Formats: sequence, C-alpha cells, structure tokens
Amino acid sequence: MSLFVMADLHLSLSVNKPMDIFGGWQDYMRRIEENWQKKISPDDTVVIPGDISWAMGLEKSYKDMEFLNKLNGKKIISKGNHDYWWNTKNKMDNFFRKNGFDTLNILHNNHYAYGSVGICGTRGWINDGGAEEDKKVILREAGRLEASISSAESVGLNPVVFLHYPPVFGTSCNYDILNVLHRHKIKWCFYGHIHGSGHEFAVNGERDGVNYRLISSDFLQFDPMNITKIVQCDNL
Repeated sequence: MSLFVMADLHLSLSVNKPMDIFGGWQDYMRRIEENWQKKISPDDTVVIPGDISWAMGLEKSYKDMEFLNKLNGKKIISKGNHDYWWNTKNKMDNFFRKNGFDTLNILHNNHYAYGSVGICGTRGWINDGGAEEDKKVILREAGRLEASISSAESVGLNPVVFLHYPPVFGTSCNYDILNVLHRHKIKWCFYGHIHGSGHEFAVNGERDGVNYRLISSDFLQFDPMNITKIVQCDNL
C-alpha cells in the first residue's frame, strides 16, 4: 500500500473550462488517467491538495467526482483556491455517500492515518497578507492547520503536511503558517498552486528544518508522485 500525491487536477468535465489552452496542459486529463492507473493500485492512497474541479457548485461537480472516484486508490482531498464547489464537510460527505463515491475523503480540520504517519493539511493562503481580509483568512487557515496536526499528534501519529498554497515562495513567506510548521517540528510539507513560469521560483528542498516539495500536476507532468519511502523513512 503506497502513498502518492498530486495537486491541481483542474478537472473540467462538469464545466467547459479545459486547461488545454495553457502551455504544457495539452490532453492533461487523459495523461492524468493513464499515468494514475498505470502506477496506482486500489490499495494505495493519493493525497490531492486542492484545485480539484472547476465546478461552481457541489451538485455540479458530479462528473468530475465520478471521474476521480473511478481512478484507483483511496483519495484524500483538500480545498484549493479554485474549488468553488467546496462546502461543509458534512454536506460533501453526504454528497459522496449519496452518489456512491466511496473512494473520496475530505481533509478539513482532521487527519488520516497512513501507518505511523498522520496526513494533515489545509488550503493555506497568499504570502502577502497585508490586507485586513487576507490577515483574517491567514489566521483562520493557520488555525485549521493547527487543528489538523494536533489531531494526528493526539493519537501518536507523525504529521506530514499537505497544503495548496506554498508557505514559502521565492523570497516571500507566510509566517503564520510557518510558525505552525516549526512549532510542531514538521519535516515534510507538500504544496501545489504554482504553475508554468512560477516553477523556477518554487522551493524544492530543505529550509529551516522543513523539506518542501512542489507537487502541482503540471510540475509533475501529470504523473502522481510516490512519497511512500520519503515519509516512512523520516517517520520511523
């Protein structure tokens, strides 16, 4: 049973907003499906940190969730900035249950166990939080990350963090999120959101004790990343 990760699927079966118009995204949904089914088994787990579907409402996300549910493995999904279909966890769980989407699981103020590892995370927010509204969102997201990590630690698991927004990008930092990571001595943080020319400014490596990896789908060439050995070796 392996652990994989890939963010930013940007599925568009529910709405006419394909990503193919952007460089490097040609035929991306076929590539996601082929790469996914080739390497992921039904017993594996895949974490998807945000920007899953372009649907504008939960009910309207049906086709995208159906596509995702049919792919191999258990999926743990969290919110991205374009997930306008996102709702309360209770409503999403009920929607999945009603439609038989039994491989989809919501990460929101909670955690999931993978061996001795606690899969934790939240959306995060922009690093330039100067506006009052941004400050409120950042504090809320830091609180959600704190709740997620603490829930894993409370049952003896070693937290690994999955965010949508990068807590560090180039020379900019989201200090409220970083404070949570450092206080809990998080070793690994995987994040998405960054596309195209932004890849060259992404942090991929260790900074102040935290190992960061960009896992947006176009950066990974629409091929889910196997992180089993990474998280197991660092959490023995």
